[in-house]
Order: sequence, then C-alpha cells, then structure tokens
Amino acid sequence: MPIRLGAFEKPNRLTKEEDTATDTFAKFVAEPFEIGYGHTIGNSMRRVLLSSLEGAAITSLKVDGAQHEFATIDGVVEDMAEIILNLKRVKFKVHETREPQVLLLTVNKAGAVTAADIELNHNTELVNPEQLICTLDKKKKFLMELTVEIGRGFRTGDDNKTLDQPIGVIAVDSMFSPVTRVRYDVNNARVGQRTDYDSLVLEVWTDGRVTPDDALTQSSAILQHHLEVFVDYDKDAIEFEEEKVNQTEQQSELKRLLAMSVNEIELSVRAANCLNNANITTVGQLATKTEADMLKYRNFGKKSLNEIKDKLVELELGLGMTFDEDVLDPSVLAGQPNSSGGSPSLLFDDDEATSPINPASAL
Repeated sequence: MPIRLGAFEKPNRLTKEEDTATDTFAKFVAEPFEIGYGHTIGNSMRRVLLSSLEGAAITSLKVDGAQHEFATIDGVVEDMAEIILNLKRVKFKVHETREPQVLLLTVNKAGAVTAADIELNHNTELVNPEQLICTLDKKKKFLMELTVEIGRGFRTGDDNKTLDQPIGVIAVDSMFSPVTRVRYDVNNARVGQRTDYDSLVLEVWTDGRVTPDDALTQSSAILQHHLEVFVDYDKDAIEFEEEKVNQTEQQSELKRLLAMSVNEIELSVRAANCLNNANITTVGQLATKTEADMLKYRNFGKKSLNEIKDKLVELELGLGMTFDEDVLDPSVLAGQPNSSGGSPSLLFDDDEATSPINPASAL
C-alpha cells in the first residue's frame, strides 16, 4: 500500500522580465515554493547552469610555420601564445552533429585577421566574428587549421591531447560552458493570506552560444535526468494528496481585490490621472483591460503601462483577464472610457519623478 504524503505548494508560474531581457541575459521568477525550497532549487539550478551545459570550443590548432605554442611567425605581430589566447575567445555553435569539426582559416593580406576569416561549414556558426586572432604586418599567406568540439565545463590542453597527435598540432585549453554567470535570490511569495512562501528569482548571463531561455530549459532537464533513478526505484510507493483549496475563501478574497479602488494601489500621479480620465475606478475594471486597450488612452505611455502591470502582479493579477459574474459584477464594467475628452488632468513627462497618491490600506 503506498505511503500518502500531504500536499506541497508547487510553482504555478514562471515569468521572464521582458524589459531587461537580451540574447545573453534574462531574469526569471518562479513562485510559489514551499518554505526553503527556493534555496534548494535555486542553488541546484545555479550549479547545473554553471557546470553542466554543453558548448562548442576550439580544442586544437595547427598553424603554418609554428611547431609549438611558444613559436613566433615571420610577418605576424603576435606570438603563438597570444594567438592562442585570442582563439580561446572565439565562440562557436555546432548544429546537428556531435562530431569534431575541422575548419580552415586562409588569408593572403596585411592587417587584422579576425574570426570572420574562418571558413565555416554547414554545421558551424560564429557568435563573435569580430574577435581578433592576429595581425599581419605585411602582406603574406597565413594558414591555420582549427578543430572544434562539443564538450562540457572546462578541459585543459593536456586533456585535449591525443596519443597519435601529429607534430605541429597544438592542443589548447577549452571553455565549453556557455553560461558565464548565474545569480539567484529568494523573496517572499503570497498564497492566499500567507506571505511566507518562497519566490525564486534567477538571473542568467551567457556568452551568446546559448540563450538564457534555452540554458534554463537544459539545466532543468539535466536535473530531472539525474533524479529519475530515485523516482523509478519505486515510483508507486508514494502518493501525494491533492491540495485542498478553500474555494469560498479564495473567491471572497478575489472579489475583495477586484472591488478595490485603483487609488489604493499606490500609482503615480500620471498613471492615476490617466485611469481617472478613462473612468477606470476599480482594480476589476483595470484587470479586464488589455495592453492595447490601455495604450489607446490619452497621455498613457509604456512607462505607465509597466507600472500598472507591476502593481497588478503584486496582487497576483494581470491585464486582459476575464472573470465569472459571481466574482466580478458586469455592472462594474459599465463605465465607458474617455480617451479624448473629459476634465483636464495633471500631465507629467514620463521621465519625471512622480509621487504616490492614496497609499494602499488594504494590502
């Protein structure tokens, strides 16, 4: 007979801060976690992100005219040690194969030689083609052969050496990990009337070989992969109770939030005046509006929109929501927007500092 365990509060939403997200950085928020699980999951994700994701890097090279890593080459400003350091900064992506890729760099010119001069094949892609490799102080033919492999973490040049490595092939240190930095923080999350659950904030920086979104997905899959052995040991031995939700209490709390005046959620003067001119007086009216609806109102810009979205998130609400009639009375939505006329409002430049009005008394 399986052991029955009590229900756990599990995360039901993962959001990304779109305003700050780039191809190499993203901030994610997952909540709510049971108390303590924010640190448990956050620390595990951080360690996997930094150590276990795969990437492509140069593992060895052969340069025409250089027999070892301390050689100098006629007509090249940098010595081999400096060239190798530059090559370590070249970032590759390898698609649809795990086999080593051999790439050639052949130039016949004077001046800077960059990663853009590397001849790629259909499986490889350069992330930073502007990276300097070396400088030729006169016109000459310069030939280099690079081996690019997929790996995990960091591998020394000694580990990259092969027993049958030909003379003139130089094995180099390889940094495969595409994640450069991870930071996590744990804040309080609200569930019903309790505010002591965990909210996990995870910030991920990469070097461009992988996006933060893909890095998060891969690290989660790696963790699951390593836990499967424990789950499969006797997965029928444990059952978790379904969480018992007091629907009446939750519905009552939601009705209270939707009936709350917008003046109680500490909006700036500009945002508050815009809502007043649009005849939006309650949180329920506001939550049913879409972003497109809000941007149609007079003097209402992106800054005010982001401010309102943040305030609604604090209430576990958002824009564009729909509600049952027993939660939000349709008569509450009867007020018509006033996007062109209405009484004069105080106007502030979006970059000006604004002060809160009517501090919240209910939350």
